Amino acid sequence: MSAQSAERASHAGAAVPTRLALLASAAAGLPGDRALLLALQQATAGLGGLGGVVHRRDPGSGALRLMAVSGLAPAVTEAWAGLPEDGDSAPARAVRGVSEVWLTGDVAGVGASGTASVPLPGPDGPVGALSVFTVASAAPDPDQWSLLRSVAAWAAEHLDTPASDGTYVPHGPFLRTLRGLRVGFVTVDDDWRVTFANEEAERLLAAGRVQPGTVFWDFPATRVHGLEAQCRRAAAEGRPVGFDVRWPTDQRLYYVRLDPVPGSGLAVSFLDVTDRRLGQGAGSAEEGAMAARTARMGVLTVALAEAVTSQDVVRAVAEHVLPAFGADGLVVETLEGGRVRVVDSVGYPHEFLSRIDGIPLAANTAVTEALRTRTPAFVESTAAFIELYPNLKSLTAMSPMQAWAFLPLIASGHAVGCCVVSFARPRSFDEEERTLLTALSGLVAQALERARLYDVEHTRAQGLQRDLLPRTLPSLPAASAAARYLPAGRGGDEAGGDWYDVIPLSADRVAIVIGDVMGHGITEAATMGRLRTAVRTLADLELEPAELLGHLNELVGDLGYDHYATCAYAVYDPVARTCSFCLAGHPPPLVVHPDGTVHSPELTVNPPLGAAEPPFDVHEVHLPDESLLVLCTDGLVESATRDTEEGLVQLRRTLAEEVSRTPYFDVDPPDDGGDLDRLCDHIVSALVPDREGTTDDAALLITRIHGTPAADVVSYDLPHDPRAAGQARAHVRDRLGVWELDELAMTTELLVSELVGNVVRHAQGPICLRLLRSRSLICEVYDHSLTTPRIRRAGYTDEGGRGLHLVAALSRRWGTRFFGDGKCIWTEQDLPPGS
Repeated sequence: MSAQSAERASHAGAAVPTRLALLASAAAGLPGDRALLLALQQATAGLGGLGGVVHRRDPGSGALRLMAVSGLAPAVTEAWAGLPEDGDSAPARAVRGVSEVWLTGDVAGVGASGTASVPLPGPDGPVGALSVFTVASAAPDPDQWSLLRSVAAWAAEHLDTPASDGTYVPHGPFLRTLRGLRVGFVTVDDDWRVTFANEEAERLLAAGRVQPGTVFWDFPATRVHGLEAQCRRAAAEGRPVGFDVRWPTDQRLYYVRLDPVPGSGLAVSFLDVTDRRLGQGAGSAEEGAMAARTARMGVLTVALAEAVTSQDVVRAVAEHVLPAFGADGLVVETLEGGRVRVVDSVGYPHEFLSRIDGIPLAANTAVTEALRTRTPAFVESTAAFIELYPNLKSLTAMSPMQAWAFLPLIASGHAVGCCVVSFARPRSFDEEERTLLTALSGLVAQALERARLYDVEHTRAQGLQRDLLPRTLPSLPAASAAARYLPAGRGGDEAGGDWYDVIPLSADRVAIVIGDVMGHGITEAATMGRLRTAVRTLADLELEPAELLGHLNELVGDLGYDHYATCAYAVYDPVARTCSFCLAGHPPPLVVHPDGTVHSPELTVNPPLGAAEPPFDVHEVHLPDESLLVLCTDGLVESATRDTEEGLVQLRRTLAEEVSRTPYFDVDPPDDGGDLDRLCDHIVSALVPDREGTTDDAALLITRIHGTPAADVVSYDLPHDPRAAGQARAHVRDRLGVWELDELAMTTELLVSELVGNVVRHAQGPICLRLLRSRSLICEVYDHSLTTPRIRRAGYTDEGGRGLHLVAALSRRWGTRFFGDGKCIWTEQDLPPGS
């Protein structure tokens, strides 16, 4: 072994306890999928690999299912999504051989030299495999294998696997209730493989313990005439189907109810109606309702599992519980700070909800008593309610409900809230209904607790996003802008890394910037905030676009090898009417000219920040007055159905069509506040019609540019000798007289005299004086020296050194910017009132 290899092995061995300690400390706060990803990242880092995968063994299908992936592109990941257990892949060999496996070659398609796989240990053999793709040509050393085995053992503890006998084990009180019901209940996936069967269903199928993954039609009992045709029809049409059938195993009559579960398969329930059937009238409907109710509860489990927000939970309960029990109203409340707060409701007037919202837990009400005792309460009439709670008699008159089920929501041992299912007429609750509703409360409690945690994090993420993006865009003499930001995720629930800004510079110039940090989440949003702050700081230093992106590239590179960002930075000069563009991996801008034509400037796109090597290419483009500069991130133009180029073509077409039918350029002066906002809204609606389905956040920034009128700018060449200061004062007096700014003449003469005098004494000519009249009076002195003027502390006996102190005191702000082989020192002064 070489010295370098030995050192690497030593480091790997020493890192094992450190990495395992990190995993152990993180386990308590991470869900299963995040824990698997963390384990995979630690294993990859320990081997210095390019990426890796974790697979779970699926006994029912004989396949290895992908559970976690790191470092692989989506196109590569698809090849590892499902692997045959009897195949030649490294994970399959590791599972079959119950040992480490090393395969050479780039089987992952990521430039790796080999694949190292270890089995995930389980009580009855391997339950999966962990694999790392390495760049080393040799197999891992013993310490590295030890690290992989240790991490794999940790990962196995966080892998959601079937029971050791391959059967499905119900989780939670609701599924345990389903298992013991006298109604047979089976769920199947889209391939008709059984995913759950309760005890009654197992009896009807005459199969003993049903093995998950068994094809439903393999049971002889399911070959009863018409059953398969009805099931396949329900699946094809996506609607419930119910019918009676004589079951072959016991020759009794069963009402069979088939309910499609979108994205999950089919729920099948069997209710014995032999003794209770009284013809084909009301009895059939009653028993059908019983079976339909049980089926709806199975569908509810799926809906609650998919619920993300508190509103999703309420919606799922309203859609599946109220119809199942013939209920007319629903109120879901949470316990917050010792008070009961209404989350949402169905069937209640606003006045009633206002009355019950915020009731203290100590109050004497049905809801608070259910929360204190943690016991469901079933009230069958208004009279019974008033007898129990005479203090709430006036409350009953405010709603149309006359019977109630008060279900406390208990999750992880503490009260989350209360679910009230109500009815518009008096009714009784039989034992089975009480059992189902009580079990339902546990299911809703778990879903609501998850949703509340999500709501809190979502609110924090949205607040962070709002704080990091500009609250408003400035209206500047040279530019007016409007922007839109669309977060990713269903309902815009993910923080992201897209950002934009409009930054005022000296001489009425303006910096227009838009960027995109790759990825989504709080971390990416925080990185975006750091980059936006860095851009504003560097822009205030008057750096050229290429130099600014060079510093930004270093900042992104310091964040780590897996951090990247794109950015488009433009500086518009209203005097020269030119815009300097610098792009780092970002979609190019579009320019809409005042005649309505849309142009795509020919610009070089540099590599993304974090992967680029300076210098960056900069392009200067002449822009007519009142042109529109349109910048966006890839989330606006790219989607699952189109690539970036196609999206840019659609954006260009949308701009041209909208500008042709709306007078964005014919209004004098332009109504930037409304026009640009309406244009932003139109573009977003056209390019992102389905905001609920967006997988990437998007930003759009539209800027209307305004050139400086020729009458508001004047330049004077000055000699590089002592006469320059006097000539500068004379030019200032004359021009301010023309501009009717005589009030500023004395102060401005003093400013230019100091600036020109400094150039004569300390810099090189030629010298140029430029005056601009805008919202302020701007004085600029140009020279051809790269020395930066600095304010210094002058001694009591020093004859000089106080000039820049005067400049700072007499101007609103002042500064220096550099160009080519020289610099410009500038000052800004407020105009007199009424100017």
